Formats: sequence, C-alpha cells, structure tokens
Amino acid sequence: QRGDRVALMMPNLLQYPVAVAAVLRAGFVVVNVNPLYTPREREHQLKDSGSKAIIIIENFAGTLQQCIANTPVKHVVLASMGDQLGALKGALVNYVVRNVKKMVPPFSLPGAVRFNEAIAQGKRGTLRKIDTGPDDVAVLQYTGGTTGVSKGAVLLHRNVIANVLQSEAWNEPVMKKVPAGEQPTAVCALPLYHIFAFTVGMMLSMRTGGKLILIPNPRDLPAVLKELSKHTFHSFPAVNTLFNGLANHPDFGTVNWKNLKVSVGGGMAVQGAVAKLWLEKTGCPICEGYGLSETSPSTSCNPVTNTEYSGTIGLPLPNTYMKLLD
Repeated sequence: QRGDRVALMMPNLLQYPVAVAAVLRAGFVVVNVNPLYTPREREHQLKDSGSKAIIIIENFAGTLQQCIANTPVKHVVLASMGDQLGALKGALVNYVVRNVKKMVPPFSLPGAVRFNEAIAQGKRGTLRKIDTGPDDVAVLQYTGGTTGVSKGAVLLHRNVIANVLQSEAWNEPVMKKVPAGEQPTAVCALPLYHIFAFTVGMMLSMRTGGKLILIPNPRDLPAVLKELSKHTFHSFPAVNTLFNGLANHPDFGTVNWKNLKVSVGGGMAVQGAVAKLWLEKTGCPICEGYGLSETSPSTSCNPVTNTEYSGTIGLPLPNTYMKLLD
C-alpha cells in the first residue's frame, strides 16, 4: 500500500538506483540498510521501520535468514552482483562471485523473487501513477547510532529535493567549467545507503543529467584506482579515510586527476595533513562540508572556489538557517 516501507540492502550497484526509483514512484518509502549490519542490528531496523519488503544482495541473504522471522518483512527480492551487466557479463560476474570468490554463503529464503524476474514481471503490468506530494515521506534514514540505538530520520520528498537543489547551486561555480559537450561525472565511492552518497551522489547526478561511477567496495583501493583510470570525472565526494588511502597509494598516479573540479569532504572531519597532500597531488582542494541524516544531509560547506583547505565546516547552504545554542 501507499506509504509502505521497503528496505534496500545492497552495495553500490546499478540495482540500487533502479530500486530507489521503483520504490519512490510506487508511493512507498525507502529504508536504507547497511549490508554489513549484524542480524541483531538488521532485525532492529526492519522492525523499527515496519518494512514489509526488502531488496537485498544475495551475499548477505544468510544474515537476513537468521532474523526475518522476527520482522514484518513479507516480500524478499534477491539481487546478484551481475544482474544489470547484461546476460553474458552478468552471468560471468555471478559465477565468479558465487563459485570462485565464494562470496555468497548458503541461505534459504523460501518465496524470494530474483531481481531480474521482478523487473520482467513488472514490464508485463501497467504502472499506476501515484500522486506523491512534497510532504509525503520519501526515506527513513537510519543514523549512525552515536547517541545509543540507531534511529530512523524521517525525510520528506521536499527535504531531499531541497538538498539536491542546494547542492547543485553550491557546486555550480566550478561545475560550469566542465567543457561543453562533456557529461558531468561524479565518483560514488561512498555507500548509497549513507545519506551523503544518496543525495549528493545519486540524486544530484540524476538532477544534473550527470554520470555516476559506482564503486561497490571502496576498501579495495587498487580496484578503485583501476576503475577511475578508465574515466574522466569532475566531482569526488569522499571521507577523510578514503582521501588519505588513495593519496598515499602507489597507484595514485595511474589516474588522471586533472579534470577534477570539486572534492567534497564530509561524514567526518578532514585532517589538515590529508587535505594538504590531496591538494598537492590533484591540484583540487578538499572542500569540507557538514551535515547529518536529519537534514538530508548537507547543511554547510566551504565555497567550492576556495583555493585551499580552511579547516572549518564553511557557510550555511542557501535557505539554511543555523542557530548556535551554546
């Protein structure tokens, strides 16, 4: 029914934006779930959100099996790594993931539907247009649980849209320098289940007609750099640890960083030494911002035209009001 919660539990794959579009267009609510959660953490989130369905990558289906009986989940859609890569490449990727790398532990989820089968079934039906308004809930975004148990921040459609438009306006002074005819391209190495990547990566790229390079496992730095060496890209939102790991990696020079227009640091404090090294090696200063799940997420950022790292969280984004309480 309209307003029902659908949990998404996947790394950065094409299936993620496909699923988000489906959930929102059907009038449902996206519940972003960290795939690395333990069964206990996952059970809490599925119960707390009241999720009736889950779209999950098969690699983590075993942990869902351990807790699904204690949750309201009635429908399971199983995605595989290769689902959206075409028949031949997809089959090859799935074979390697399952049989060579052994990344899919055994599981039993009776009644689960495969992702591509769900898409095929949907194609045979007719889309009923749902009249979704700005004050309808779009996302339940679970916080990091820094103040105890993880809580679901309620984000309305207008909250997410406002933050996308604010981010677009903020980045405009440098993104307008992307050469005519070149598609604006961003790197998405942060997980899409985190609100920073969800809004400033996926949603902003859709808004600007940009290309988004999805990185499923940012901890595998050689694979990240190998992928980036194939692309021209202009925007790189990341966290301090990723900037640091990449800048200090011996393969850093295999990537062409000359087209980079904006490096946005968020999620945690950027260290001065990391910012200094990043600027030396890319010529693009890290532009630090601040936000939280409850604000979907960006609230302030340094001007993207800054030529050096400031060590501050910058200025409030347009139409953002701040109050210092102490």
